[in-house]
Amino acid sequence: QTFEKLLIANRGEIACRVIKTCKKMGIKTVAIHSDVDANAVHVKMADEAVCVGPAPTSKSYLNMDAIMEVIKKTRAQAVSLNESICCSFVSSLSLQAAEGVTFIGPDTHAIQAMGDKIESKLLAKNAKVNTIPGFDGVVKDADEAVRIAREIGYPVMIKASAGGGGKGMRIAWDDEETREGFRFSSQEAASSFGDDRLLIEKFIDNPRHIEIQVCIIIVLADKHGNALWLNERECSIQRRNQKVVEEAPSTFLDPETRRAMGEQAVALAKAVKYSSAGTVEFLVDSSKNFYFLEMNTRLQVEHPVTECITGLDLVQEMIRVAKGYPLRHKQADIPINGWAVECRVYAEDPYKSFGLPSIGKLSQYQEPLHVPCVRVDSGIQQGSDISIYYDPMISKLITYGSNRAEALKRMEEALDNYVIRGVTHNISLLREVIIHPRFVQGDISTKFLPEVYPDGFKGHKLTDLERRELLATAASLYVAEQLRSQRFLGTPRIPIAKPKRSSWELSVHLGDGIYPVAVSKDGSSFSVEVDGMKLNVTGEWNLASPLLSVTIDGTQRTIQRLSRNASGNTSIQFLGTVYKLQILTKAAAELSKYMPEKAAEDTSSILRSPMPGAVVAVSVKPGDVVSEGQEICVIEAMKMQNSMIAAKTGKV
Repeated sequence: QTFEKLLIANRGEIACRVIKTCKKMGIKTVAIHSDVDANAVHVKMADEAVCVGPAPTSKSYLNMDAIMEVIKKTRAQAVSLNESICCSFVSSLSLQAAEGVTFIGPDTHAIQAMGDKIESKLLAKNAKVNTIPGFDGVVKDADEAVRIAREIGYPVMIKASAGGGGKGMRIAWDDEETREGFRFSSQEAASSFGDDRLLIEKFIDNPRHIEIQVCIIIVLADKHGNALWLNERECSIQRRNQKVVEEAPSTFLDPETRRAMGEQAVALAKAVKYSSAGTVEFLVDSSKNFYFLEMNTRLQVEHPVTECITGLDLVQEMIRVAKGYPLRHKQADIPINGWAVECRVYAEDPYKSFGLPSIGKLSQYQEPLHVPCVRVDSGIQQGSDISIYYDPMISKLITYGSNRAEALKRMEEALDNYVIRGVTHNISLLREVIIHPRFVQGDISTKFLPEVYPDGFKGHKLTDLERRELLATAASLYVAEQLRSQRFLGTPRIPIAKPKRSSWELSVHLGDGIYPVAVSKDGSSFSVEVDGMKLNVTGEWNLASPLLSVTIDGTQRTIQRLSRNASGNTSIQFLGTVYKLQILTKAAAELSKYMPEKAAEDTSSILRSPMPGAVVAVSVKPGDVVSEGQEICVIEAMKMQNSMIAAKTGKV
């Protein structure tokens, strides 16, 4: 026996995840939503749904008064909450005498202690947990931030005390960056968490000698004094302090270090009388020294990889603990079975700072669930809108295997089979990361992306063989479409007989090169000559399908043709990256030199935001003279603030 009805004060994939377990346990669910989320997946999945306000999270998903009213109205017995309002909510329960309502998670003291990075660091020290050197108080203003940063020594990390998810976090290398970091971090913290308090600590950075890895130890504790550690998660692949790829277990830890970290995590959980699932984050250096980073008193985004290797349903365990049941397992019962990898699929452009947000409607959406051992946790569907108001995550894509190589191979296949149209996404970056030799060898750190791509991410770099495969596939698709357009279907009219054509001479433009390609048809396959070499291309050629499986000289590839037009221009997703090609007949290619080229727009005197968002500050006015690098305005997108600067000196 647990609860009859549970209210979920959250949105997106995590709300859907909780609803799935509740259905399995026979618990009815109540979803809350903002007005723009009225048709969201979590709203459709729940047994009941109530609108709690307009789009901004502060007026809806973080609106405690509105949520309290919904609890009363629906008579929910338990509540699963957004962590940002946990403390206020639990306090309000007693104030409003809402007896019989249980919070799915730890008690108020543990949430306040661990949710506050300043207090949690002090508690960790007292519990004999290794901590990073820094200032253990609240930073009052930018001047004090500079003074503290100088005392600690640059570089420093400026953090929101109540923060998480990379928001309200900046690295500063000098006084100017500290002042700017203090301003943006405090604004982001106030906007995202309703708490603008900041702390400063030493940023551990020494790329020549020390590779810092982020390892998370998962703890599960009940109200009877029992606590377990559920192994670790490797979370070092990050951009802007937000995780991109996670896996469990870590390639880096040995059993002794794993046990030491697990025991410290459990000691911290017991020190604050923690009772639920939570995560303790550590930084680990190349000598396997580890330092406490923070404790998250919630079910984290990457929890599926832990569930895959342990066989536990963490949401179910949290609900059982909240009801007062003791843990069903002992530490010796917790296994490491196989390997799991998670990729965070975002509506982002990976070619801009490894991922600037993208918005739009998902015109076509198909998850790769036909691939074996694949799990997709998402809160969207075909037709869903990705808006500026919320996190741009599309889904969490998880693959599982008996070992790491198997899990990574399945992830590669799953990414190739994932259909997302209507928004820009980061699948090209995810695929490149998981096949990169450094990642495959386990040679990873929090500096992986800037070290591997110092000039920014440029997509997959084709080898000569891969270039020939792409050209041959594109040419075969072109010919297959030409043949399809010649057929008459559903008509008694007999067309004028034309001699059957069996060969085509084409010119394919890819990147900076123009390649002559000869195609001949043999049954359902094509023989294609590129660079003087012949390739055999076979496939079903179902041109209406979003996924096309082709075999090129015995090598199977899954490709997606994203667009095409009458001018021969086509976009093909091949090995995760989208390539733009132009395919013309030999005669059309010879005439194309007479076509005028459209002049590129001169944007040197325009400041154009690289992403959609809200203008929260304008630092100049008409007539002002600005210099190159000077801030013009601040754009807030998906809860992150971005300074837009002048590209050259001039007058506004």
